[in-house]
Amino acid sequence: MSEELTHATIYVPVALVTALAMELWAALLHGKLWHRWLWFVHVSHHRARAPGQRFEANDALSSTHAPVAIALILFGCRAAPSVLREVAFGVGIGMSLFGVAYLVMHDGLVHRRLPVRWLLRFGYVREIYRAHLIHHTGREGRA
Repeated sequence: MSEELTHATIYVPVALVTALAMELWAALLHGKLWHRWLWFVHVSHHRARAPGQRFEANDALSSTHAPVAIALILFGCRAAPSVLREVAFGVGIGMSLFGVAYLVMHDGLVHRRLPVRWLLRFGYVREIYRAHLIHHTGREGRA
């Protein structure tokens, strides 16, 4: 078995578990922190943006995990070979996978900041979309 394959047997499952766990982490942060103590920032996400306004204060909350993921990936690329290095790399990749999925689904699809409406062809994606609309409006409509 090659050394690269051995490393992949550690970081690939760690990345997948991390990407899934990030959904739970995001839900916890959203409900317990953003809708309470950080509402003064997050409220910008629940208000309509002015025409031509591409960013909102809430975007800062969504990007707080990127430096952590980048640091973990860099550590996983540069550190001496070890299980810790592979786990760190996997966690960084998993966080990044979740970040990309969040960007596409949430900002792109739900809030129409990216041209990804074609994803609504998939039933699971439609359900996520509907759930988020209900979160924002209390009904199925435009967020």
